[in-house]
Amino acid sequence: MADITRRAGWRHLRSAPTAHIRHHRRGQLVHDGTGLSFWFRSLSAALSEVPVNDRELAIAFHARTADFQDVSVQSTVTYRISGPEAAATRLDFSIDPDTGAWRGAPLEQIATLLTETAQQHALDVLARTPLAAALVDGVAAVRDRIAAGLDAEPRLPATGIEVVAVRVVAIRPEPEVERALRTPAREQIQQEADRATYERRAVAVERERAIAENELASKIELARQEERLVDQRGTNARREAEESAAADAVRAEAEAVRTVRLARAEAEAAREVGEARAQAQASWLRVHGEVDAATLHALAATRAAENLPRIENLTLSPDVLTGLLAKLGGGNRS
Repeated sequence: MADITRRAGWRHLRSAPTAHIRHHRRGQLVHDGTGLSFWFRSLSAALSEVPVNDRELAIAFHARTADFQDVSVQSTVTYRISGPEAAATRLDFSIDPDTGAWRGAPLEQIATLLTETAQQHALDVLARTPLAAALVDGVAAVRDRIAAGLDAEPRLPATGIEVVAVRVVAIRPEPEVERALRTPAREQIQQEADRATYERRAVAVERERAIAENELASKIELARQEERLVDQRGTNARREAEESAAADAVRAEAEAVRTVRLARAEAEAAREVGEARAQAQASWLRVHGEVDAATLHALAATRAAENLPRIENLTLSPDVLTGLLAKLGGGNRS
């Protein structure tokens, strides 16, 4: 909508770049173009504002297929007013010089024209198409037919309207029919899902069985290895015992031989010591037998003196000394 301001009986209009303004004064075209800005007097001005930007028109309607099934069609038509001069002359795009608002509803007229034209061609296509085909390939067929019909409609270029694009969003049957159509597909999908589930379970069971077999084989092999280990340990223990017993026998035999040799050596040494002692005793006796009694008495006294305790002081009385000398003298005489 154009922006109009008041100044002392004058009006100033400033339009958007997407709006085409036509200004007539006393039947003469004064201003014509987009994005204009100018002063005018409201009493002598006739203004029209035609939007030239792209616009989206949503179209929804019901149709009937060849097998008498009701469907709903949702589509969108994109259009623009490429001929604002023609549109301004065919439709009422005049605006209030004080407010800038449209006096009529030109865009609603364009929407009605496009909707009726598109609906007519869509109904023509769907009336010759069964429901199943319409749901599968109907979107493309309806879109192409609507686009071709709008291009061939003579009123659109005469009004300055250009169709930019046509889109069909969906073609849907009645809810009960849609549920009925979904049932076989859902059952098939469910069957495929169940089959996939069974296959996964079978694969899982097979894998579990393989794992169990591998574990059992591992346990059997481990038991065999343990049995071999026990046998080897027994063999090693037996061999160790045999070697230990043999070593003990060798040690015992060596100890016995050493003991016998030691005993023999000790016996030999004892015999030799006895013989030496006997010889010494015999020699001692022979020597003592050849010595006189006085010498023996002196030796005995000497031996006795060696065994007596230490005497610090010895006192000899004259009587004892006299008697001892007398005995010694008498013995020498004999």
